Amino acid sequence: MISYGMGDAGTGLAAIQLGTYLFLFFTCAAGIPAFIAGSLLMISKFWDAFNDPLIGWLSDHTKSKWGPRLPWMIGGAVPLGLFLAAMWWVPPGDIETKTTYYIFAAILLMTAYTSVNLPFAALSTELTNNTALRTKLNAARFTGSILAGTSGLIVAAGFLSKGVEGYTSMGRVTGAIVTSTTLIACWGLAPFAKKARRPISQSESFKKQLNRVLNNKLFTRIIALYLLLWCGLQLMQTVSLIYLEQVMLVPIDISKWIPIPFQISTLIGLQFWSFYSNKNGRISALYKGGKIWISACLLVMILPPLSKGASINSLFLINNFDSIKMLILLFIITLVGFGASTAYLIPWSLLPDAIDQDPEKPSGIYTAWMVFVQKVGIGLSVQLLGLLLSLAGYKSSTNCSSILGELNQPFTAIITIRLCMGLIPSLLVIAGLITMKPWKSLDLNSKKIIS
Repeated sequence: MISYGMGDAGTGLAAIQLGTYLFLFFTCAAGIPAFIAGSLLMISKFWDAFNDPLIGWLSDHTKSKWGPRLPWMIGGAVPLGLFLAAMWWVPPGDIETKTTYYIFAAILLMTAYTSVNLPFAALSTELTNNTALRTKLNAARFTGSILAGTSGLIVAAGFLSKGVEGYTSMGRVTGAIVTSTTLIACWGLAPFAKKARRPISQSESFKKQLNRVLNNKLFTRIIALYLLLWCGLQLMQTVSLIYLEQVMLVPIDISKWIPIPFQISTLIGLQFWSFYSNKNGRISALYKGGKIWISACLLVMILPPLSKGASINSLFLINNFDSIKMLILLFIITLVGFGASTAYLIPWSLLPDAIDQDPEKPSGIYTAWMVFVQKVGIGLSVQLLGLLLSLAGYKSSTNCSSILGELNQPFTAIITIRLCMGLIPSLLVIAGLITMKPWKSLDLNSKKIIS
């Protein structure tokens, strides 16, 4: 269980840093306009999505004494760390030069990411047939991911006060962490992966794969849920620091640390919803957590900002109104994390049930298609963010420290950021809950949907 939890630590750390800081890095360190920054994120996600079915198929058909998954994880560990570090460097030159560099860096990074993450994800179905144990494995997986992501945020908060140079240093440190944790996880998983259930060995055309997944009605429901929840979560994650610094006017010295309470509350939520779902059902946990998430999103959207020029010292004064607003902000952010933890746990805990509906049980194919649709949706959501901010007149910069100083965003940009942080994610979560409404309960023992 510990080794499986570590298996997602490296990719989880990379994902949280990329999702939280990359858009801000592009727009306030590299000086790339918001629309181009959104386009870069979309390209990286699209490539990440389109290589999933290929690597999933190749992983299903890989033969080794350690099973089909570990060779891919081991082979991708070092490139993942190297290309992650390269992503946080600002090359000399104009916007066109920087854009070209980041396109190639993103393609290499996402190829290595998928080579590690997708074979690892497929293991949850192959290591055991027990539904409760699969839920625990996914809870351990995302616990490791969130703990690693939290450590990545701590590293980032320590380095990013140094400006552009801080991003470069952060990349080097986290790249080393990503590689080492992945290799340690492979070492721990090796004895179990060697005995795990093997996927199908015959080849399968793209058309047959598509027909297979579309004909699995449970899978199409689950994948729609996953797409909607993660689009909402990714949109909030991408715009979160911009919201904190430019809408809520949180001092930069504090803002980089605020995602950490979100991660901690998400970690607590994972443990709670794992216990709750095993006792009351996964769909019930989804609805309870989703309602908390929606309520918190709507509150985030209407919170008043701190006073302009608020400092760290003023926020610690008991009688200061800004300190009260800061406490309310932190409380609501922890509510968002607690509710949003269902987006990590529930879809992935339901996936093995959908795979078991297929007599051949090709977990690599189903895992690849689930991640494929999720990443396409995330790519479109971050491109939408870049487009909306550009249309709203959002201003980019090459000096991160100027964001709260000289750089004042127009009112239209402020409103757009609030909508992307609150209303749009809440609507996506509502749509996800509606998607699962026909399934009022899930029989954990028989693995059959009961309407």
